[in-house]
This record gives sequence, structure tokens and C-alpha cells, in this order.
Amino acid sequence: MDALWCVIPAAGRGVRAGGDRPKQYQPIGGKPMIRHTLERLAAHPRIAGIVVALAAADTAFEGVEAVGGKPLRTATGGGERSDSVLAGLLALPASVPDDAFVLVHDAARPCVRAADITRLIEDASQRDGGLLGAPLRDTLKRADADCHSVATEPREGRWRAFTPQMFRRGELTRALRLAAGAGIVVSDEAMAMERAGIAPLLVEGSEDNIKVTTPADFALAEFLLERTR
Repeated sequence: MDALWCVIPAAGRGVRAGGDRPKQYQPIGGKPMIRHTLERLAAHPRIAGIVVALAAADTAFEGVEAVGGKPLRTATGGGERSDSVLAGLLALPASVPDDAFVLVHDAARPCVRAADITRLIEDASQRDGGLLGAPLRDTLKRADADCHSVATEPREGRWRAFTPQMFRRGELTRALRLAAGAGIVVSDEAMAMERAGIAPLLVEGSEDNIKVTTPADFALAEFLLERTR
């Protein structure tokens, strides 16, 4: 398989992270989080280039055309993650055909391991695509409106979804457009593909592939970045 392009939706603000700027530009170890993510992806030998979907009014992204020797393009994202992913897919080079697999990765997951990316590419390329994740291991509770535990839910067959997620460019583009046309906001690419009748392969990845969401996550991400590759 040829090397794959990767789309990074980065048009959101990440308000739960606090701070005076979108969370993707808040520093981890003295460097903006998105820069850690870009460098980690670009270092992978199976990634050919990256498209970052930015907010229309974004002035913080550094205007570079390459990272780690790999080409970097930008696109104008939208109000929802799915809008930004679609914009990124449309901004891919014309040399990326509709039947080529494309990765989609969160800007806020800077700790993804190279070995997990490799496993996803190798396993999901034999199917209709897939995503990194991990089986749910904690006991799962259902809460009422007042945060009282009212039931214990079965955890068998339940997974936490991570990124990257990997699908064919044309199929993912169609699935995202179908969901948007139906007025459905999908939370990730796998949800769009599921609605289109495709069952993505779940590929188990490392649980330290955290999504930085709250202020406390930044310290954890800094710790993990020193210990994961």
C-alpha cells in the first residue's frame, strides 16, 4: 500500500480545556499541542502528507508548508468536526484517488504511538477501514439527571473510540455528506460509516493515546510525550 495522507480537524475551540486560546495552541512542554501532533504523525513512514482544517478566523496556526519533510496543506473547517473533516478530504491532492485510504486524527491526541498507527494501517486496509480503540474495562454506570447511579450497564462488546480512523477517501466523503444531508451530527468518522452500512474494524491501541480535554490533561500529556513514540 502507498503512504497515506492524514486529515486533522482543528477548527474547534476546546472550551473545557480553559485558557485564552483554542486548546490545540496551548503549550505542552513549551510547544503548541498541535505541533506535537503534527510532528508525531509526520515522523511515521507510512504517512505521506497532512491536511489541517482550521477555523476561518484562525490566526495562530504557523504558516508552514511542510513538517518533518512531509507536505502540509490547510483548509477552512466548519462548525462541527464532520464539517472540518469533509473540508480536509476535499483539500487533499488530486493525486489521492477516491479508493485510497485516508487517516483522520484528532489534533488533541499528541501521544499516539507509531506502532498503533502501523497496526491500524495493516489491519484496517484488509477490510473496509477501521479505527483505533480499546475495550471498555471499567464498570459502566447509567446516571439520572442528578448524577445518581440508577443502573449498571453491560460492558461486553463496548469499546472506547480513539483516532486515527482510516477509511477510503470517496466512501468517507459520501458518508459524511449523507449524514449532513439527513441533519445528523456524527461524533466521529466511524459513526458516519456505520450509518452508510459499513462496519469499521476496531483495532486495539494503547490507552495512553489520550484526548487532551481538561486542564489536568495537559500535564499528563507532557508526561506521556516523554515516554511514548
